[in-house]
Amino acid sequence: MAKIIGIIVVFASVLGGYVLSHGKIAALIQPFEVLIIGGAAFGAFLQANPGHMTMHVIKKSMKMFGSRFTHAFYLEVLGLVYEILNKSRREGMMAIEADIEDAAASPIFAKYPTVLADERMTAFVCDYLRIMSTGNMAPHELEGLFDMELLSMKEELEHPSHAVNGIADGMPGFGIVAAVLGIVVTMASLGEGDQASIGLHVGAALVGTFFGILAAYGFFGPLAKCLEHDAKEELNLYESIKASLVASASGMPPSLAVEFGRKVLYPKHRPSFAELEQAVRGR
Repeated sequence: MAKIIGIIVVFASVLGGYVLSHGKIAALIQPFEVLIIGGAAFGAFLQANPGHMTMHVIKKSMKMFGSRFTHAFYLEVLGLVYEILNKSRREGMMAIEADIEDAAASPIFAKYPTVLADERMTAFVCDYLRIMSTGNMAPHELEGLFDMELLSMKEELEHPSHAVNGIADGMPGFGIVAAVLGIVVTMASLGEGDQASIGLHVGAALVGTFFGILAAYGFFGPLAKCLEHDAKEELNLYESIKASLVASASGMPPSLAVEFGRKVLYPKHRPSFAELEQAVRGR
């Protein structure tokens, strides 16, 4: 909701101030300027990023209007980790083999549909539980493996932010390109155009600069920062899972292992000790 309000405030402030100072909205309607700026930005994006990144960035950007990293989701993740560790402690690691080999058919994972819907997170949990079930890896070795995967995951999660930030950095430049082309058109019409048409051409050129700067600092820049925050929150959740599983591999009981994970979470949505205890007992 805050993001939608922010977009409305940007539009209302810029266009409202323009209209109140006797500006005409019709003068801002310059589709060819938008074509130059938008097309050039999209082409540069395609050159700078892998082919699959286009749809990935679009999908991630659309999800920025809401956040799945809520208090309830954090409780779900920690509850799943607790329950599966508790089962392995009571019945042995072999008892959870069916759960981690086919999470979709697992009655434990079925209790946590939001986590199960996240294929990457489900695979992450199952892979490390599978490694732990072999019993041949020391806790510090397991932690080292976690760190290596999280490092590569960090690069992947931050890629959409970097890609959109690249667009934001380029938009003012493309706005200048559109403005220069508008001035070229203006200069070409000096010999045959009247004063009114020349004024329209100059106005259109300036609108190109306006669009480029507004898009960069009013929309693409904030979107890049939003994607960056989302990547940090997701990585933080994986760090929490890591802390819980490493603590369990070190011999901690499930209740203490998930407490290690809880402490790693950012304070904004971190459940309290009592909330987590109540949630896992309720399950």
